[in-house]
Amino acid sequence: MATEIAQNGQEPAVAAPWAALPAARAPADLAWTIVQMRAGERITVNKALIAAYQAASSPHSMRALKSDIEAFDAWCRRTNRITLPATAETVADYLDARAGKGSRPASLSRYKASIAKIHQLLDLKDPTPAPLVKLRLQAVRREKGAAQKQARPLRFKGPVRDVERDKARGLNIRALLESCGDDLPGLRDRALLSAAYDTGLRASELVAVAVEHIAEAIDPEARLLQILRSKGDQDGEGATAYLSPRTVAAIAAWTEASEITDGPLFRRVQVRRYKARAAVRGRPIDSISGREIWDLRKTLSKAAVKARVEYDIGTVALHPGSIGPIFRSIIQRAFGLGALPDLTTEDLARLLKGINAHSTRIGLNQDLFVSGEDLGGIMDALRWKSPRMPLTYNRNLAAEQGAAGRLMAKLS
Repeated sequence: MATEIAQNGQEPAVAAPWAALPAARAPADLAWTIVQMRAGERITVNKALIAAYQAASSPHSMRALKSDIEAFDAWCRRTNRITLPATAETVADYLDARAGKGSRPASLSRYKASIAKIHQLLDLKDPTPAPLVKLRLQAVRREKGAAQKQARPLRFKGPVRDVERDKARGLNIRALLESCGDDLPGLRDRALLSAAYDTGLRASELVAVAVEHIAEAIDPEARLLQILRSKGDQDGEGATAYLSPRTVAAIAAWTEASEITDGPLFRRVQVRRYKARAAVRGRPIDSISGREIWDLRKTLSKAAVKARVEYDIGTVALHPGSIGPIFRSIIQRAFGLGALPDLTTEDLARLLKGINAHSTRIGLNQDLFVSGEDLGGIMDALRWKSPRMPLTYNRNLAAEQGAAGRLMAKLS
């Protein structure tokens, strides 16, 4: 079935079943998003093609595409431009406007790719390869630089040269794990952080881990984690990651306390705290004044109630967006307990700004590098398809431990 977008963004000539629904009630469907966009001519939407594209794409990719084209359409409406089909000048002006709002070159490239994709899906001429668009992007890269802002790494022993012999210092995974409590939130956080470092999983991959994905290893104290799907494996060929005895013990403690036997491993833990209440002696009935609300319950005594904490464990997996805040919460708790003694309050504030769900992946990447692993081994351990990102993450360490760094260390 095809749907048409009418000229100037009016109601489509062949309306989709949901066309009359308010936006809040409309389905989260790419085809629905497209038919709401401002068109300069009648455009046929091949719903079968759109549905096939959605089925072949990850939920994260679809959310990003929808967000990007909705933002582009909103800008076009504000500036009285046509969204579909867009001209090269419109795309170039839009990217300039986003750059003026602070968007980095990597983000602008994604916006350009989303605009290109939606034109391709609608069999429209793609305006993004035009020289004007390319030159505008080159100008932004020249002005701002193309380097992406990198998350701050969470390394096992912190910023050390020798991961085996050096003493842990600074912000380090070891101290964070030791500072996690033995209550349910602490057990969950310890297992989550330890597994994130061992495997280098991205947030979406980490929350997808289920109890059933953990298999036995040759080492009886270790385990293997089956990764069914990842960012670099959209076809679901699968991969395997190693879980250390440290992580296995943390997961066992969490699953035993939470009574999780199957399904998502990392779940929400809601905490309810109740304050203590002192005992209350009942009042004689003749002491209740006529000016009060008459209630015989006032004559009853109430026993003392101790303070208590109750936990409610969710049934579904954590949201990927919660991983970064959990990591930052673990760090703040460790600092409050004095587990990070060589950090000041100013250090903590500065470090927390760079911590996100990717920090453990970068930390493992860097620890593998300083331990002497070659690029092939690092790519295999972290399931990289290209050497570009692991080399980027190790750029600073490579400068410090490279030929010039080794010479300067000897001269000092």
